[in-house]
Amino acid sequence: MGNVIAHSLFFCPSPPLRRGDHLNYYLVMYSSYLVESDWVMNMNAQFKKGVLELCVLVLTANRDRYGYELVASISEKFQISEGSVYPLLRRLTQEGMFTTYLAESQEGPPRKYYQLTERGRMYMNDLILEWHVFSRGVNRIIEEGLGYDEA
Repeated sequence: MGNVIAHSLFFCPSPPLRRGDHLNYYLVMYSSYLVESDWVMNMNAQFKKGVLELCVLVLTANRDRYGYELVASISEKFQISEGSVYPLLRRLTQEGMFTTYLAESQEGPPRKYYQLTERGRMYMNDLILEWHVFSRGVNRIIEEGLGYDEA
């Protein structure tokens, strides 16, 4: 378990924050302990599931990667199970988003590398656009709901 960094941190600014002021506030908790890194690592499973495909595509945009490398890269940012990435890679390969090839490894058996296809790149760009529209909308709802757009 991580280090406890706050207890019963309340987010009740008075007067309401103006748009942009919220950038100084990253944590909103209404009770219980906020545990460093554990909170981020154990975020909502549906959030992670929804963005995992985008993360895998983006990580392969500039260089070919093998499965465990993708798991490790994503796990540095948020906790995922290794078993969630491989079925996704298999499906994306079947859909023509990736081609694969085997390459020798200094540390064991050959590794299967995933290379983004042109179709995969176009799909990735579509998902990035959708992500920006979606996240902007959610951020606006948060700002509106918490009063950031007032004053």
